Amino acid sequence: MYLYCPKSSSRNDPEIPGRIIAQKAVQLLRPNTTFYLDSGSTTTALARLVPDDSYLIFTNSVSCVTELSRLKVPRVTMPGGVLNRYSMSLCGTQSIQAVQKTNFDLVFLGVTSYADGLGFSCGVEEESFLKQAVMRRSEQVVVLMDSSKIGLKSTYTICDLPDVDIVISDGNLPEAFLEACRKHNVTVY
Repeated sequence: MYLYCPKSSSRNDPEIPGRIIAQKAVQLLRPNTTFYLDSGSTTTALARLVPDDSYLIFTNSVSCVTELSRLKVPRVTMPGGVLNRYSMSLCGTQSIQAVQKTNFDLVFLGVTSYADGLGFSCGVEEESFLKQAVMRRSEQVVVLMDSSKIGLKSTYTICDLPDVDIVISDGNLPEAFLEACRKHNVTVY
C-alpha cells in the first residue's frame, strides 16, 4: 500500500518533520499492544503523543522514558545497557539480551540515513545490533525518517528496504525512494 502525502513546508524548522512523522505514527497504536520505541528525536516526539492507554512499551531511549513518565496506564520498560551520551540511549549486550526475550507487535525505528544499495543505517555499531534484534522479534517494522536522510550513509547498516513494513516520513520523500517502496510493498505514510 502506498499513500501520497503532500509536501510540507518543514524545511525551515528542523523540529516540524519530527512532529509530522510522530502525528502519523501515533495513529498506528492500538490498546493492548506491545511496542518498542527506538532512540532519536522523532521517536521522542512520538513518545510525547502516546495516549495514556494499556500498552507494554519498551525503549532504550532516556528521552522517550522521560516523555512516557507522564503516563499512568502503560507499563514502560527500559532494558539495561551502556549509556550513549550522544543519543541519550542505552545499548549493548544487556539491551540485546533483554529484547531477545520479548515479542513486539510494532517497532518504531529511528535511523540516521538511507542510501540505495546500503539500506538504513546508523553511526553506532551496538545500536545497529540492538535495532536488528528488536526487528527480529517484531511483527511489524516501522521506520520513522524525515526526507533529509535519503541519499546519506552512516557507518553501520541496520537493514534494507524489504526488511521494513512501513516508512513514515514528512511527505517530501524523493520519487525514486517512493518507487522502491512500491516495488518492495512497503507502505509509506
